[in-house]
Amino acid sequence: MIQNKKRALLLGASSLVMIMTIMATFFVVQARGAHAVARSTGVTREISSAGTSSFASAPAGTGVLQRPEFAGQSGSNSGPAPFKGSIVNRSHSHRAGKGESVNGDKTAQSNPELITSFDGLNHRNQRLANGGNQFSLEPPDQGLCVGNGFVMEVINDVLRVYDTSGNPLTGVTDLNTFFGYAAQFNRTTGLQGPFVTDPSCYFDKPTQRWFMDVLTLEVDPVSGNFLGPNHLDLAVSQTANPSGLFNIYRLPVQDDGTLGTPDHKCDGPTPGSTGPCLGDYPHIGADANGFYVTTNEYGLFAPGLGFHAAQIYAFSKSALASGEASVAVTQFDTIGAVNGNPGFTVWPATTPGDQYADNRDGTEYFLSSDAAAEANGTGISSDLIVWAFTNTQSLNTAHPDLSLSNTVLTVNPYAIPPQSNQKAGDFPLGQCLNHKPCSTFLIGARDPFHEVESPLDSNDTRMQQVVYANGEIWGALDTALTVNGKLQAGIEWFIVNPSFSSAGVAGNVAKQGFLGRADTNLTYPAIGVSESGGGVMAFTLLGTNDYPSAAYASIDAVVGVGDIHIAAAGVGPGDGFTDYKVFGIPPGTTRPRWGDYGAAVPDGNSMWIASEYIGQTCTLAQYESAPFGSCGGTRTALANWDTRISHLSL
Repeated sequence: MIQNKKRALLLGASSLVMIMTIMATFFVVQARGAHAVARSTGVTREISSAGTSSFASAPAGTGVLQRPEFAGQSGSNSGPAPFKGSIVNRSHSHRAGKGESVNGDKTAQSNPELITSFDGLNHRNQRLANGGNQFSLEPPDQGLCVGNGFVMEVINDVLRVYDTSGNPLTGVTDLNTFFGYAAQFNRTTGLQGPFVTDPSCYFDKPTQRWFMDVLTLEVDPVSGNFLGPNHLDLAVSQTANPSGLFNIYRLPVQDDGTLGTPDHKCDGPTPGSTGPCLGDYPHIGADANGFYVTTNEYGLFAPGLGFHAAQIYAFSKSALASGEASVAVTQFDTIGAVNGNPGFTVWPATTPGDQYADNRDGTEYFLSSDAAAEANGTGISSDLIVWAFTNTQSLNTAHPDLSLSNTVLTVNPYAIPPQSNQKAGDFPLGQCLNHKPCSTFLIGARDPFHEVESPLDSNDTRMQQVVYANGEIWGALDTALTVNGKLQAGIEWFIVNPSFSSAGVAGNVAKQGFLGRADTNLTYPAIGVSESGGGVMAFTLLGTNDYPSAAYASIDAVVGVGDIHIAAAGVGPGDGFTDYKVFGIPPGTTRPRWGDYGAAVPDGNSMWIASEYIGQTCTLAQYESAPFGSCGGTRTALANWDTRISHLSL
């Protein structure tokens, strides 16, 4: 069942901020309040193993500009068709909130030491994987997992394993091949494979297994049109070595009554019609007993991107780890669960080591927010929703009997952030589009628009990575902040002490605060906490004086957040195809992409972090030199994003 309780909190605040780096930390005392209860029953079904997989070895493509570059584009003689936008990471949030005002002074705290830092996967790796039988994609969607001396990175739409010095132990493998599908785009036959996206991964210390998930949408191989069926694909290693074999499981999530799914009657393509749902933005967590995946459920073909509610899927972790031929999954629908409103981006917690919550016969925690339109929000909110599954040990029985409850805590206001400006520099793709001969070569015609260096996406207010450590729940989200009188993108973070009452999960906010910096945007936070309680928050930093950079700050339950440090400074502006009007739908509009999430992973008493940044730059003349658009093999013609992986001592 789902239970909900609204709690009033009495806030007593002390604010510690600095002119260039602003943090605000607040202490919260819980007060007794009334509660309302909503109930729902989980639905359990079985899914079968879909075989095994391992890293594939295929030569990279040549890097020469090829057409088509985007799904839905056809014809070898035509330029790239307008970018259709993304059907994943859907968002109804389109405006910036006012943002809390922060400024002042701050004393430096102890900070983690950077041990090593190296470039991870980038757009060139993604586009040229599998012999170049890929489309150009933005953004990378950062997945990272670490253990036993291995570092595994998975992004849209490739993965790789490294040692802890950053040396590759495998080649770059495309996700279509890894999960047993036809190539994303076969450049010989012109046929398209399934659309794979939103990857995440997790190393589970007790079982010594590596878990990975993606969302896969079935397409017509000729047209590339989405057919309706979509599923979560899970890969679980057979050993403690991530470069070996994995077992594959596929969970249908279209929730239209087909293939064993419930019928949620998601909005269809015409008013009043229904159709298949979409299991967007999946994220993973685990406790002692279960492995959990959550999604945001939209109408796949709904013209207004109709939102239903977040879904939570619970598996027996031991069943997956042992590679059982058939495993049970219990699904909870959060429709109406938060004071009559749907849950949105209900992010499950991971736990360092084996410090799981063993109360109530096993407990898994989640956090979410509700400023977004999907949650019937207004763009600004002071609600932090804490969720808990109890009796998770029942996942190891033939009849799982979970209880899901949530409580709403009052926190400092957060609001939808503005887009993030970036330091001015060479943006050769945009400059090429403004130059008739170059534009004609690239897209087959003169760009009718004037292209400018674009701001980057700052996310909305959805919850980001969640951790349960040392008896507390840690999380952060993107928010608008007014720093020294200027509206920009910043971060709000939370540390919650959970508890339980007769109505279900309860708790209080032990510490919270803002992280911002003058003339700078901070986006896509990811908090990791070690077994000893030391933490790091990773994020992208960019602004008037900074190209998109990989950055971090310490975080702990006593002091809060420390100073901002840059693990790898960006060397140029983001310059990808989603930034420019000629590729927009409709033409003349843009939806610049970034993120959609970062990663922070403990490894004993050290921390690994990964964020998107820009690791290359070049001039228009270098861009136009042969091979066209590669800038000496550092990028592709249509994008230049990079990821950065860093190891920190605590």
